[in-house]
Amino acid sequence: MQAVPKNQKFFFRRSRIAFLAIAIAFAQAFCPPQHTALRAAPQEEYEQHDEVVANLAAGRVIITVLKDAILIASIENHLEPEAQAPAIIQLGARRAAILLGAISWNSPSPPVEWANLATELPTLHANMTVAVAPHLQGSAVGAEAKDLEDVGEGLRIRLSSMMKKVHGNLEVPEDEPLVELVLADYVVDYGPEVWTLQYAINQQPERGDFWDSKIQRPRYAQLWPPEKTAPHTLIEIQYPQGEKTPTLLDLLRQKSPQLEVIGTSDPAMAAVAAAILRGDTSKLQSADAVPYLRACLNALMPPSATLAIARIDQEQGFEWLLAPPPPPKKIRPETEPNAPSLQKPQPNRPSLLNPPPK
Repeated sequence: MQAVPKNQKFFFRRSRIAFLAIAIAFAQAFCPPQHTALRAAPQEEYEQHDEVVANLAAGRVIITVLKDAILIASIENHLEPEAQAPAIIQLGARRAAILLGAISWNSPSPPVEWANLATELPTLHANMTVAVAPHLQGSAVGAEAKDLEDVGEGLRIRLSSMMKKVHGNLEVPEDEPLVELVLADYVVDYGPEVWTLQYAINQQPERGDFWDSKIQRPRYAQLWPPEKTAPHTLIEIQYPQGEKTPTLLDLLRQKSPQLEVIGTSDPAMAAVAAAILRGDTSKLQSADAVPYLRACLNALMPPSATLAIARIDQEQGFEWLLAPPPPPKKIRPETEPNAPSLQKPQPNRPSLLNPPPK
């Protein structure tokens, strides 16, 4: 068993709650060789870091399965300045994923990005040869079902490699997953489907402050198609789960004034609102539904939050209707005091004013 450095900390950025823990050897855990997009930090560089921070992707994801498309919207819950919106990621022509929870890991001083699950997800596959994900209808859908579980298992393997080096008590609530993955796609000879995979963490004390941290296998839940007796209407996932706010469907049923005015603005909008309340979204065309839903989403947005909308068209595939804003540019570290520059040339360096000796 390795000794745990006493000067290193690990915590989630989150309003009102901070999870503190001791961490070791994040260079290997968070920068495996196969993820070339991340800058691998050598062990001696890692030892200079006092803390590792996990930033949350928090907010709400609203998915609407229409007659000709799947509409996906992501609204940020601005818990704190470093919080991110739930990340919508294209995984194929007719498949998209949404990531929530602790998806961005970095060390603030000196700044090093240990992991960014949103950018890594398209390459995280378990390369499984025999696997079929469960389906409520009991239908085997061949390669598509295997690929769904392949993505889910690939993410679990990545998270497990990260958690092997976390040896402090994170105190994550039992009912809240560390990471939640939502998958929406069209399956050949099956139709649209929506799944959610929740990755919980299990920790067991070993000795003193040393804990064994393991990612459990994901909990699969199929959200679409619903049960035969269930309405075909809006799907909404919120993270963190403990900070529930009324869903868009709840507000529509309660005749929220800010949404009621949208539904009564013209007959086309009223028809879409009525279909959602009846549970008939799968009969709506996206050309009719998108204007109404976009107006509702704009009304729901908190101040200074971000909104992203994507569509998986049954024929044309994935497209952005409202792309998320680009990530902020990272601030470059300050130049070393003695580094040469245009304003401060290196001493004795040849120049027009100081030509080299003949």
